[in-house]
Amino acid sequence: MAMSADLGEVLESFVTKLVESGRYHSKSEVLREGVRLVQEREARLAALDASITRGLADADAGRLKPSSEVFDRLEARFANSTDRA
Repeated sequence: MAMSADLGEVLESFVTKLVESGRYHSKSEVLREGVRLVQEREARLAALDASITRGLADADAGRLKPSSEVFDRLEARFANSTDRA
């Protein structure tokens, strides 16, 4: 399916420079890469939203740990990883 897009002067110039530099073979290739990156970002945001929703549900259900316990565990983990570096 063919599609046309008005990128505006600045983005059109940027796309043209990418093609002229040899980094991409065509303007379509640049746009496909851009859409893939947006698709990946949207997937990461959806996963983050799902994690936040699960966390809020856990909090609402009372499945919580004191922050001091969490911070102590994190400090121990990072102290151990630093010792190995």
